[in-house]
Amino acid sequence: MLQFPTAIIVVLAGAFGFILISLLAPRSSENFFRRFERAFTRLAERKTLSVWVFFFSVMVLRLAALPLLPVPVPGIHDEFSYLLMGDTFAHGRLANPMHPMWMSFETFHVNWFPTYSSKYPPAQAIVLALGYLFGLPWIGVLLSTAAMVAAILWMLQGWLPARWAFLGGILIALKFGIASYWMNSYWGGAVAATGGALVFGALPRIMLRARTRDALLFGLGIAILANSRPYEGMLLCIPVAGWFLWWLSGKAKSRAALRTRVRKILLPVGAMLLLTVSFMGYYNWRLTGSSTRFPYVLNARTYESAGLFLWNHPRAPLHYNNQQFEDFYNGWELENYDNSWHGVWKVTVEKITRSASTYFWWGALLLVPGLPFAFFDRKMRLPLTIFFLVSAGFFTVIWSMPHYAAPMTCAIFLLLAQAIRHLRAMKIAGRPIGMSLARAAVLLLAMDTVLATTSGVCDPLKWTCQGDPSRTAIIEKLSHTPGKHLIIVRYGDDHNIHDDWVFNGADIDGAKVLWARETNPQQDARLFAYFKDRQIWLVEPDTDNTELLPYPLAIVPPKN
Repeated sequence: MLQFPTAIIVVLAGAFGFILISLLAPRSSENFFRRFERAFTRLAERKTLSVWVFFFSVMVLRLAALPLLPVPVPGIHDEFSYLLMGDTFAHGRLANPMHPMWMSFETFHVNWFPTYSSKYPPAQAIVLALGYLFGLPWIGVLLSTAAMVAAILWMLQGWLPARWAFLGGILIALKFGIASYWMNSYWGGAVAATGGALVFGALPRIMLRARTRDALLFGLGIAILANSRPYEGMLLCIPVAGWFLWWLSGKAKSRAALRTRVRKILLPVGAMLLLTVSFMGYYNWRLTGSSTRFPYVLNARTYESAGLFLWNHPRAPLHYNNQQFEDFYNGWELENYDNSWHGVWKVTVEKITRSASTYFWWGALLLVPGLPFAFFDRKMRLPLTIFFLVSAGFFTVIWSMPHYAAPMTCAIFLLLAQAIRHLRAMKIAGRPIGMSLARAAVLLLAMDTVLATTSGVCDPLKWTCQGDPSRTAIIEKLSHTPGKHLIIVRYGDDHNIHDDWVFNGADIDGAKVLWARETNPQQDARLFAYFKDRQIWLVEPDTDNTELLPYPLAIVPPKN
């Protein structure tokens, strides 16, 4: 992946090269690029076909890259929580019963009472469950990312001429379809981005034709947002709802009569919203015992000492059942944000750096001259409003990763495509300098993607999709060893709190291989007595993360 300052040199060299070609050989270079672009224009005009071509192309290209970018290994706490939820859904249930030995299995971002379940909304887990049913959860990630690219292309077709929408589809496919942690981890991003694209793409179609099909897609997009990134999705829907109600009330031009708008649009959207709210209430009730208590809120009340928003002050430190939780919640979180202006600046710079790497590339700097024209374009008022509103919400949360802002991905790439449109029209002394810069920016993104793939770099952030394969290797080894196994994880004093190994699937008692943390002699003895039919092993990731030893302590239940 191109890195500063080398990346800046490459960007400048690319821009200079394209400008030089346009100056020295304007006619021949223009004929070459025109022939190349006309081929894509013919496909772009066939809009439905284009959507399907992008969907399958992303999957084919990513599968072709498997020798360089293998199936990802989970490593982040959140990934294991999503995988638990996907496994739970694949077992045909929304939650699992609380386990009597939960204290030994306690892990990050997972609720244990009243049910054993993930704290996260269910949309990402649904695609992982689909992958589980096909034998590999990453298949769900592959399908969801391809669907995201296709959905954003479909959205762009509702806002831009076909060939410019096609160009935007190329940008999104190159940025997220191969070398991105959205594709190469289990953390999410693509599902919420798809929801945003459905909402944003259905809106102009509803205003133009007032079709029930578009109303249902509009409602489906809202449902996906509510069940993937509810906070950021709500922020996106606020200005969209304003535009929708403005049109529905007859203030905007429309060919449809009020009765038609109500029957074909308002009623289907209302029905979808009612179903969404009903499902979310039922889901909350099954997981937390209350239809209004979200699993995320329950987890925060149980474990979090730090606040959620920048202005929140931390609670009094909570007491936990193991040292790893103490180090994470009372140590790392409170140390990394201290409610000072220095802390605000620190986490803000971190968000900007990570988000810039995720949504943009160094060559996008060449598009800067076209951005002011896009910003002052009347047609871009809604996407700009969404961009600034969701960004404001994104930056007010203490812990924000780039995929939290995924609902506005469609707005970002709509603005980029529109900036390219304006940039291509710019001339200096009659020379098409803007067109040269636009072509250079797209080519640099393609180069960036190719270099990342051939170098085996799964994402510009690198650490987001670099799970430790040692844990997976141990599971693979024991899965071919007769009997059932219980692995006790013993951490060292200098343990990396972001590298936890204690994660399990939905069916704890039935699993062939289980992971448990070493807690205290009494709890450990209860655990050994409960799983007396299993071979017990010890692993010490901080000493040797490949060595597996028979557990050395006597397995004796405690006396009452």
